[in-house]
Amino acid sequence: MVLEPDPETDPEDRERLARQLRNELRTLEVDDVTTVEGAAPPEGAKGVGASLTELLVTMSAGGGVFVTVIATIKDWLGRRGAGHKVSVTIDGDTLELSDATPVERAALIDTFVRRHQPA
Repeated sequence: MVLEPDPETDPEDRERLARQLRNELRTLEVDDVTTVEGAAPPEGAKGVGASLTELLVTMSAGGGVFVTVIATIKDWLGRRGAGHKVSVTIDGDTLELSDATPVERAALIDTFVRRHQPA
């Protein structure tokens, strides 16, 4: 998962945002949430460098945890205002959550979750 804060966000706030998201995800029934050091930014990313934070979320529980992780990211973004983005990638399939309308975001999330939900 890649967090890309609004380009206008200062470095201290970027770090704070990353810690807040990581801490919220750690409250879920996931195995671990770690920062990926030295990770290359996603292709086409703007503001490369300190504006990107990559997190690795490890889950071994049932499919409900995956849905909860996506819902938590959506909720976290909703409380932060426009300009921030979070991309979630599974097996090369990427879902970008940003300033889409609530209806658009719900449709994107539903499609992504159905594709990656365990049978």
